[in-house]
Amino acid sequence: MVEQQQTPGLAVRQSVVVDAPQERAFAVFTERMTAWWPLQTHTIGEQPAAAAVVEPRAGGRWFERAQDGTECDWGRVLEWDPPNRVVLAWEITCDWRHDADVHTEVDVRFHAEDDGRTRVDLEHRGLDAYAERAEEMRGIFDSEGGWRGLLARFAAAAGGSG
Repeated sequence: MVEQQQTPGLAVRQSVVVDAPQERAFAVFTERMTAWWPLQTHTIGEQPAAAAVVEPRAGGRWFERAQDGTECDWGRVLEWDPPNRVVLAWEITCDWRHDADVHTEVDVRFHAEDDGRTRVDLEHRGLDAYAERAEEMRGIFDSEGGWRGLLARFAAAAGGSG
């Protein structure tokens, strides 16, 4: 179950516990994003998306790849510390377009629990970058269509067999 946390300032914080060890949870979040990211609705490219990709290194790209092979950036990898943490730059405008001058951060931490499960804490911060639309964007990111729903989909994918 996804747990909503209070979000002081211009950030969104969500947590979920997944039925998977830390290494698997990290791998599903970063290497298998296509398995849980809703590519039918949560994309910004001009062509239908086929994959969501996180390049596995600091400085790597975070992007969608369309069915025709074209790519559309979402941001980049700021920190890469498997299986503990990944920090992604979210470079998407209020109008759902890539812009490298927009900089918010998605900080995801993976905490192993004793029972082979993993607590995943996500913070999407720096939303003040959206200026007068910051509260609107915070509301979107903090909704069922935002990180709350995305983390529930991730938890289902990470906790499944395979």
